[in-house]
Amino acid sequence: MAIQQLTAEQVCNSQATLGEGPIWDPRFEAYWWIDIIEQKLFQFAPETRSNTEWQLNQMPGAVVSRTSGGLMLSLQNGFGSFDPTSGKVEMFGDPESDKPDNRFNDGKCDPAGRFWAGTMRIDDHLDIFTGSLYSLEKDRQIKKRWGSDIGVSNGIVWSKDATRMYLVDSPRRKIYRFDYDLSTGQIENRVCVFRAPVELGFPDGMSIDTDDKLWVAFWGGWCVAQICPESARILTKVSVPVSAPTACAFGGLNLDQLLITTASQGLNAVERRQQPMAGDLFIVGVKTQGMIQPEYAG
Repeated sequence: MAIQQLTAEQVCNSQATLGEGPIWDPRFEAYWWIDIIEQKLFQFAPETRSNTEWQLNQMPGAVVSRTSGGLMLSLQNGFGSFDPTSGKVEMFGDPESDKPDNRFNDGKCDPAGRFWAGTMRIDDHLDIFTGSLYSLEKDRQIKKRWGSDIGVSNGIVWSKDATRMYLVDSPRRKIYRFDYDLSTGQIENRVCVFRAPVELGFPDGMSIDTDDKLWVAFWGGWCVAQICPESARILTKVSVPVSAPTACAFGGLNLDQLLITTASQGLNAVERRQQPMAGDLFIVGVKTQGMIQPEYAG
């Protein structure tokens, strides 16, 4: 079967250094997303193409909605809540306060309302693997769930029936599947379902559609790819005119548009001229649908 080819359209001249972590928030009919290096949070409304900005005081790794209002963030130094109205951050805890060379990275909420996020080394993360995976429970307890040598924890998603969890380890170029117990958050039976070839780049942020197919941004691959985790086949490729797509999220009223964040980090002067839209936001319409992202229930 031939790979379906799509092309994403630029929708925001955001020029992020390290755009990441988009999620759709139906309350605002908008996407939340972040720039990790610049320590910024954004809300992008696709209908008006407006992009509102908040300045943070730590590097964010992920943003999710919260059932009781406001947002939750994984930050350089742990989990915290964020009130967009006041700009106030309240830290919930830092399980790696003894690891100053690490920071929190990508994360999402599971269907039971736990907020999951992994850690990574701030520098040398392509060579030194010191990351772990944590969950922030509804009672604010933080549990270490897996690993002490994850390279870069990325792109965590759950299957439609919540019996499987998928996780990217970017430097290893691997996407893992775990058996998942929604009642306890227990993960087990790790299996690699996809190993990216070098020419595809590094798997980064990830989303999942209602058919349980994975949509993965490939840093260095100039694309987002839809992957079947059962066969490890690429079904769709979305071309992006920048080398470093970083993450993607389904949104829009029908959850059939895919927002793609990108990065300009690491480009030299010549590459920057060749990729003037590096760091911008892109959207592509797709023939499948995503799922509403669960909110943090604590």
